[in-house]
Amino acid sequence: MATILAFANQKGGVGKTTSAINVAAALGLCSRRVLLIDADPQGNCTGGVGLSKNDGVSLYDVLVGTVPMSSAIQQTAFRNLWAVPSTMDLAGAELEIASRDHRESLLSAALLPVASAFDYVIIDCPPSLGLVTLNALVAADHVIVPMQCEYFALEGLSQLSFTIRNVRRTYNPRLEIAGVILTMFDGRLNLSHQVAREIRRHFEGKVFKNTVPRSVRLSEAPSHGKPICYYDRYSKGGLAYAEIAQEIIRRLEKGQSR
Repeated sequence: MATILAFANQKGGVGKTTSAINVAAALGLCSRRVLLIDADPQGNCTGGVGLSKNDGVSLYDVLVGTVPMSSAIQQTAFRNLWAVPSTMDLAGAELEIASRDHRESLLSAALLPVASAFDYVIIDCPPSLGLVTLNALVAADHVIVPMQCEYFALEGLSQLSFTIRNVRRTYNPRLEIAGVILTMFDGRLNLSHQVAREIRRHFEGKVFKNTVPRSVRLSEAPSHGKPICYYDRYSKGGLAYAEIAQEIIRRLEKGQSR
């Protein structure tokens, strides 16, 4: 079965979607078959891998039960990378599924028939702690937390940690934090170093060694519908995400035979 990773942070603007896209693409280049699920109604993850936010079946259709997950999966133009797109319809999904039995496990159930076809499933969660995010956390084996190296990023730490503990206790005992990605790091600023030290202290042993720098090339890549490893592979951002993908493989595949 695939290893399922939820990229989650209730604070917006921390590089969550950028990280989900670029880690997924980098894992694909490492000969891993990857399914990228866009669970954010904004659909930025969908556009970031060159798919349309407006056409065809989306995650919304899967969650409300009109189609199976297999019908929503689209092949991207990138090596070993498939995706389930999102549309604005997903914004209304929480109301539609709120009265369903086992509403927190709809995504987990939908993934069961297809997960064995992939090595990794990466879920880009919305910047909130609502029912869609809960579905992602219940389905996931691990959480990856992208965090911006700025002061306000620290404010949501306790709330996110509390949510993960609650999900683990109530719904998904296997859920663990696989790692924290430090994003938008500016080595010229004392603040970036101070925030990075505080995050490393809070998540001792969980923070990825490689940080993601502020990068114009990373910002440009989504407008071309490409992950950074296809837009500018040897840029600082491209190299950072390639190294993070290698760290994920070392952490999560240790002891596994391939």
